[in-house]
Amino acid sequence: MQAGRVIRWAVLVSAVLVALDLTVTHRLSPLFDVGFVLICVGAAVAVRPKEFFGVGVMPPFLMLGTVAVLAAVHPVAVAHATDGLGQALVSGLAHHCGALFAGYVNALVVLGVRHRIMATRRDQLARRSSPYYIGPDPVAETAQENRSGSPRPTLVTSGAPEEKSTTVVGSESVSSPPSRTASSF
Repeated sequence: MQAGRVIRWAVLVSAVLVALDLTVTHRLSPLFDVGFVLICVGAAVAVRPKEFFGVGVMPPFLMLGTVAVLAAVHPVAVAHATDGLGQALVSGLAHHCGALFAGYVNALVVLGVRHRIMATRRDQLARRSSPYYIGPDPVAETAQENRSGSPRPTLVTSGAPEEKSTTVVGSESVSSPPSRTASSF
């Protein structure tokens, strides 16, 4: 999916999760924390490869936005009733920093793994499309395999050791200077 859609989806699911958590516990609880981590990982899985950056930076902003809205609208959900807006924001972020850390790290790990897999596939495709690629022979792939006890086929090249090169030393030719190369044989 496009990063914009994934981020809108994450905000919507986060809002539903907050509403559910506030209905059940009247404040943000570990239920929200677990859901937040799952939202971050789900967004990292769902985003298109070319748009990893948007989802890669999303978790801190999603947590900050969620806590800021709650600090402004319903501060008791993230802090004490007597805390002001700033204190409620800081308290809410402090209480849920573990979920923020886990969601952020897991999202980055998922994006990193996806990026590595894409790079490996791209390299394999580039090697196969190269004119110098020597891949599996389609004829050999259809041939019957040897039995388990049969020896593996080998290629042996040989040459006769008696074959030597000859270098002429001291030529009397007028067109070129005399050679100073000596033979080692």
